[in-house]
Amino acid sequence: MYDDLSVEHFMEGLIKRNPGETEFHQAVYEFVADAIPFILENPHYRKAGIIQRMTEPDRTIIFRVVWEDDAGHIRVNRGYRVQFNNAIGPYKGGLRFHPSVNLSILKFLGFEQTFKNSLTSLPMGAGKGGADFNPKGKSDREVMRFCQAFMTELAFHIGEHTDIPAGDIGVGAREISFLFGQYKRLTREFTGVLTGKSLEFGGSLIRTEATGYGNAFFMEEMLGLQGMSISGKTCTVSGSGNVALYCTEKITQLGGKVVTLSDSSGFIYDSEGIDAEKLAYVLELKTVQRGRISEYAKKYDCEYYAGKRPWGVSCDLAFPCATQNELEKSDAEHLVANGCMAVSEGANMPSTMEAIEVFHKAKVLFAPGKASNAGGVAVSGLEMTQNSIRMSWGAEELEGRLSEIMKRIHQKCAEHGKGDDGYVNYVKGANIAGFIKVADAMLAYGVA
Repeated sequence: MYDDLSVEHFMEGLIKRNPGETEFHQAVYEFVADAIPFILENPHYRKAGIIQRMTEPDRTIIFRVVWEDDAGHIRVNRGYRVQFNNAIGPYKGGLRFHPSVNLSILKFLGFEQTFKNSLTSLPMGAGKGGADFNPKGKSDREVMRFCQAFMTELAFHIGEHTDIPAGDIGVGAREISFLFGQYKRLTREFTGVLTGKSLEFGGSLIRTEATGYGNAFFMEEMLGLQGMSISGKTCTVSGSGNVALYCTEKITQLGGKVVTLSDSSGFIYDSEGIDAEKLAYVLELKTVQRGRISEYAKKYDCEYYAGKRPWGVSCDLAFPCATQNELEKSDAEHLVANGCMAVSEGANMPSTMEAIEVFHKAKVLFAPGKASNAGGVAVSGLEMTQNSIRMSWGAEELEGRLSEIMKRIHQKCAEHGKGDDGYVNYVKGANIAGFIKVADAMLAYGVA
């Protein structure tokens, strides 16, 4: 079975076992392209079949979610929880409510989460879940009824020592509150079974900001290794959700100038930079008014590009923070041609494999999301700790802990990704560093 461990042969078998799951195939290929050569140099991993075991989820749970809308109509959605790997801790990963949710996307996210969580050095395994439910346009009571129906089934499969979900796309503070309330009602327990909770009942400060802050911190570490910093750099950011907005906030605090933000309708280009006052407006626009980014262009009299992404704008640094595969080969070529020196992913797998190849060929510093956007799950891990010891830390202490975690992640990636020419392949570094910790734990458990 393991005689031929070439990347091509391995992927052929994986695709045959998981037909049609293109996002999962992409995530695994990006990983094994680095991991398999490393395994061939370390045959004890090969002998134990670690790569075969690591690319198969521990279990996949699929269930029906039945709920009633405000008009009295019965609605049916499909719910999921993919518990991917718990070698180094209980399953940990978000819940996503979006019409695009399917098994392939959740398996890709859960697989990536394995290495992201490993890199944080916190005791967290990996999982991912959600439903093909769209909270947009739904009333609060409809969202509540859906969340209660979803948790009624999910509660059988999670627990503070088993699986601790969090939020993701479509699952914010409102949804987490409804989910936690239903879990508490069903189990009659008040435990840290979810993260991303409101501060009133066990949430953590800076959790909302953590992924965006962490992404900026990672970029600062990458540049620091080259004797540079974010200060004075022109930056393009995609998206206008929490990750993009708080990444923008931290970039600005570090002295950089963010000139773009986007949503599904297009992007704005503000050559003067998105300062604190303008950012406060976008936060209000997106989180309270649920408006479109085009309204920013009208208010501040700047350029708006409908139906386009910001990667053609000249910049020093780029931060893709919207969604998977939003940055393609042609976008990468535009960034390189316009002088971009570094890219740090805030979203999960926002750059295609072809785009990453362009960056590596041009020696552009490139941080993969499993490393650079690990700040969110890192603070989720810190929330778990706070719940376990029944106390809370202040925002300054938490931001300091987050900064230190991102520094450690960067150090591990640089250690395993630095080439003979001095260029750091952060994709390779993240893959190998994340792999080693999980693989060694799996070896210690024997055949399981």
